[in-house]
Amino acid sequence: MSQVEDPAPQSPESLSELARRHGLRPAVARPRFADYLRQLWERRHFVLTYATSRNVSRYSGSALGQLWQVITPLLNAAIYYVMFGLILGGSKNIPNYPAFLLTGMFVFTYTQRTVTAGAKSISGNLSLIRALHFPRASLPLAYTIQELQQLVISMGVLLVIVVITGEPPSWFWLMIPVVLLLQTMFNIGAGLILARLGSSLRDLNQLLPFIMRTWLYASGVFFAIHDKVVNSAGLPEWVATAMYLNPAASYIEWMRDILIHGHTPPQMVWLSCLFWAVFALCAGFWYFWRAEDRYGRG
Repeated sequence: MSQVEDPAPQSPESLSELARRHGLRPAVARPRFADYLRQLWERRHFVLTYATSRNVSRYSGSALGQLWQVITPLLNAAIYYVMFGLILGGSKNIPNYPAFLLTGMFVFTYTQRTVTAGAKSISGNLSLIRALHFPRASLPLAYTIQELQQLVISMGVLLVIVVITGEPPSWFWLMIPVVLLLQTMFNIGAGLILARLGSSLRDLNQLLPFIMRTWLYASGVFFAIHDKVVNSAGLPEWVATAMYLNPAASYIEWMRDILIHGHTPPQMVWLSCLFWAVFALCAGFWYFWRAEDRYGRG
């Protein structure tokens, strides 16, 4: 009796084709960019609450509590004042050097801490990312708001010190929120870019301290850029121009222009502040969104 041969086995259908045929889609699929921004706006209360709770818990175990967010930059400024202002003569030809130095320290610290925190926002919250579904950009945004909340207190202290050192309040102070808004836009964009890089480049957190220290020295925090670079060091004018166009230096110089009478930075720093704010925010959101479906994998 002859045996009936089985038909040749068909090639199995791929899982992706099977899922597509039945209308299934990945749970963490990247949404369209417009939908992504809408989802972020819908979770604005979560972002604000998360940032506030981190601020409350950061210093909850210390005796001085929230005062440390003001004491830390003041202590750093005191050290830099002795080293660069007195010993190395950085205060020469700078009117009201204490206000000059503190303004640079407070403004730079805002960007430094935001960018550093953003680099760790994804890699440091993998358990949260894998447990809940939400736009991952919420985390870098929350870290930026956290640092902005601390800056508000620091700016209050700075304004008091500026007045004590002989700078009377003026109508120019109304421009302070404008500068901080543009700087916050830049910080959000930079934080988003570093968040994506930090999620895959594990060595980035080891390099960041050196990058930030170099950025600090290149931003004219404790010296007048043109005076030291061109007049003292004899370097070409374009070197000073490049340093002024550095985003951190631009925001510092504009804030000093507002707070310190007689401080007149080049007018290009205002355009630089606007450019970096818009460019970093747009590029940061786009760059971060492109990898939305890959955060927390592996």
